[in-house]
Amino acid sequence: MNNKIDILSMNIDELIKYLESIGEKKFRAKQIYKWLHEKRVVSFVDMTNISKALQDRLAKDCDIIRLNEVRRLESQDGTIKFLFELYDHQVVESVLMSYKHGNSICISSQVGCRMGCKFCASTIGGLKRHLAASEMLGQIYEINRITGKRISNIVIMGTGEPLDNYDNLIKFIRIINSEDGMNISARNITVSTCGIIEKINELAEEKIPITLAISLHAPNNKIRKTMMPVANIYGYELLIETCKNYVDETKRRITFEYSLVKGVNDSKECAQELSKVLKGILCHVNLIPVNQVEESGYKHSDRETINTFKSILEKHRIPTTVRRELGSDIDAACGQLRRSYTKENSN
Repeated sequence: MNNKIDILSMNIDELIKYLESIGEKKFRAKQIYKWLHEKRVVSFVDMTNISKALQDRLAKDCDIIRLNEVRRLESQDGTIKFLFELYDHQVVESVLMSYKHGNSICISSQVGCRMGCKFCASTIGGLKRHLAASEMLGQIYEINRITGKRISNIVIMGTGEPLDNYDNLIKFIRIINSEDGMNISARNITVSTCGIIEKINELAEEKIPITLAISLHAPNNKIRKTMMPVANIYGYELLIETCKNYVDETKRRITFEYSLVKGVNDSKECAQELSKVLKGILCHVNLIPVNQVEESGYKHSDRETINTFKSILEKHRIPTTVRRELGSDIDAACGQLRRSYTKENSN
């Protein structure tokens, strides 16, 4: 990135401070903010209610960060996967999914990931860098421009660990939630994490009514350690206790993501143990037939095993759903498109 100001990542207070530093009135901040985030212009000359002199000064000092679409895959079920190139030629994935209740976008929060979860293609190759708030916003703005579809839900569950990029994540959420921007309800935003304890506690203190999704994937720490290196840092019992505290603090139901891996965590005994762990927590379990990543050797459970696992949880009065396998014909699983593109362009 050049030395210009990333204006799309600025909140109102930062925009006011910048404008006052160049001798402009503070009310201009809201005008510019609305042009950027409500009307989503891509050039300062499109900001027709500010002077030519200010347009020129903004162009001199600032950049409106844009992402460049380099690949698009469309599924028979209507799911569309996008690959976007960033300023430094890194690439990130985003997925548009259509449901009866509206259109959802799953976005990335980092280029790569350092969490090392065995079932996830995103982490192969490690973390390259964090995404700026503008680059998270850009995934949504570009998909909205390309498709013209109204976006009602956002899931931050693509490449990266969102809570590992905490400050940019919070800035992104507050901008996308702003009434002077896309005004997407915080209740329609889901943040997924593998369980960074101190950041979950910080998130609870933000008082933003998002949905928190915990990548749990195991009924105990012994199994979780074989799947997720983060379990060696944050113990299972501490994570569950932190989730209980989060629910108490926010009064928001928490989602537990559970990828079912054949012969690893999908037995009846695992379902029984998980039921005991989650008893009494205001929660929902999302069962996910694991994506078959070549390097992991994991295979997803068969339909009968999945249904049995689900019925055991429900017998213990734990609300449970099985995630629809959208985009299976286009490798919509997180990280797969980015990996294939990177391989092609490194040869």
